[in-house]
Amino acid sequence: MLAVRDARDKAAFSELFDYFGPRLKGFVMRSGMSAAQAEEVVQDVMLTVWRKADLFDPHRAQVSAWIYQIARNRQIDVIRKEKRPVPEELREDPEVEPDASQILAVEQEAGKLKDALARLNENQRVILEKAYLGELTHQEISAQTGLPLGTIKSRIRLGLERLRHELGELR
Repeated sequence: MLAVRDARDKAAFSELFDYFGPRLKGFVMRSGMSAAQAEEVVQDVMLTVWRKADLFDPHRAQVSAWIYQIARNRQIDVIRKEKRPVPEELREDPEVEPDASQILAVEQEAGKLKDALARLNENQRVILEKAYLGELTHQEISAQTGLPLGTIKSRIRLGLERLRHELGELR
């Protein structure tokens, strides 16, 4: 972050984007936003990080806390624009920085999920990623892969069962 702030280092920004992008998307989607909306919010947040990098002060906040605060504020803006009620977890005092332990917990859970996905057999993992990360319907996955619809459904069901078993402690 300091390289981005002090030298407008594009490579450092790319690393920040690669690290925080998926985490922010998950964070935003947990508030009920669609994947497409979440991606827009992440783009806006990271653009704000680039534009306002000079405002980052490592003595006031950790990089993750600063970025998650920007994301939370952007989420609230989008929700208000849609005139939806603001979810309870976002109704915090805007002057209070996000709880670093909560951010760390989310990042650890995301890491456990990533590890569990990596342990699935490739057939299940690929289909689950298409269904949940790619937001494809079962029919679209079948058309894309050439596999029968029943096979797609079975792989998703078996993959989810295995993930549930491996991630049971996160409930």
